[in-house]
Amino acid sequence: MASTEGLVPITRAFLASYYDQHPFTPPLSPDVSRLSSHLRSMATDLLTQHPPIHGESILINEAESHPPHKIDQNMWKNREYIEETIFLLQPSNFPDPFKQQSNPDYDQFSIVLAKLKDKLHNTLTTLESFQIKNADHVFNTVMTYLPQDFRGTLLRQQRERSERNKQAEVDALVNSGGSIRDRYALLWKQQMDRRRQLAQLGSATGVYKTLVKYLVGVPEVLLDFTRQINDDDGPMEEQRHRYGPPLYSLTSMILYVRFFLSLSWARYGLKKL
Repeated sequence: MASTEGLVPITRAFLASYYDQHPFTPPLSPDVSRLSSHLRSMATDLLTQHPPIHGESILINEAESHPPHKIDQNMWKNREYIEETIFLLQPSNFPDPFKQQSNPDYDQFSIVLAKLKDKLHNTLTTLESFQIKNADHVFNTVMTYLPQDFRGTLLRQQRERSERNKQAEVDALVNSGGSIRDRYALLWKQQMDRRRQLAQLGSATGVYKTLVKYLVGVPEVLLDFTRQINDDDGPMEEQRHRYGPPLYSLTSMILYVRFFLSLSWARYGLKKL
């Protein structure tokens, strides 16, 4: 068990001093913004020439909205858009007129799409790995401040059991025919459940707070931090301020890739693309 001596409140100012040591480098390429604008312009042209069809209102509303502000929600949305784009880039999901083409230009286009799909798949794997490692790091960091006895063992077992139940819930949704969007809606709901549990732990009062603090061993500063973890103006807002803008730009870019590709596939044959 790590010593709690010297622990200070985890405030926004404290996080700011920490993030000063970890600037976002290198800066995001200006090509990201340029590509996003170009894709959105082309999508607008498609909608002007061929009005929205059934089922496209959700896509349009998302394209007109700002990316989620919270970092973890933004990452989940990023993964969702990437996975939906990969789905569209599967050859079996190409429009029938496109699959029936056979000439050098279309063959070359297919190669380009295959390379894009591979890059997106690698990006998705990297993002998934980052989220898993980050969650494990946070949990293990908290555990270092808890007694390394039966209490710590019980907490680890409870977490493992909870995660197995969550995965079973996701598997059941997929096996019942749930869409990619449905699956990520469930994944985000599960993430919010985790956050709410942390916030409730930090908001404990009276006898229960005493039990949490002294019997379980959770330091006061961690309790205060978890209580504010979901707050829009809490300490985590500093993280969103520092690292949010480049992530929001990347999420917008993959959103516009998926948006344009969805519109294009639906209109293929109506207009030469």
